Amino acid sequence: MFPRLVLASNNAKKAAELTTLLVPLGIKIVPQSQLGIPEAEEPHPTFVENALAKARHAAAHAGLPAIADDSGLCVAALGGAPGVISARFAGEPASDQRNNDLLLERLATQSDRRAHFYSAIVLVRHAEDPQPIIADGEWHGEILATPRGANGFGYDPLFYLPELKQTAAELDPQLKNTLSHRGQAMRRLLEMLEQYRS
Repeated sequence: MFPRLVLASNNAKKAAELTTLLVPLGIKIVPQSQLGIPEAEEPHPTFVENALAKARHAAAHAGLPAIADDSGLCVAALGGAPGVISARFAGEPASDQRNNDLLLERLATQSDRRAHFYSAIVLVRHAEDPQPIIADGEWHGEILATPRGANGFGYDPLFYLPELKQTAAELDPQLKNTLSHRGQAMRRLLEMLEQYRS
């Protein structure tokens, strides 16, 4: 099993979320920033490749097993964009507001508003692990023409869930974590890790 895992992210919220999920398995999460590990490059066209690159990078620097995720929004009418560049869709510096504005601009003439969030989580036992543990999740909805809700971040105020009649930014945070793409991917990862315990 993995008594310590390096988290290949400097995101404090992500570290807290993963820590809560992995503590029952006896796993301690160490954010890479605590070890002085710089952010990895994310040059790849797919979420899985970028998550794997981040996990290998952290494992190589720390000499420990590492976990990473890469996630984003895929919009049907835009051929899957913004995809892996979701956080930087409108360029640098990254801005949720500018990303949302650009998304609405690109969809202005589109009737197809289908979209989904996707998350790939990768765990490597060491930097050269030939068989990384990979779990993923998808969360389907539609893109609204105007934002709604004050919770969440990123595209959440535009991401509408017809069955709940709410956007991701209107959901209770705990419910969002249960339904979300990252929540689904983490549950799948935990199921795989449980197999290693038994």
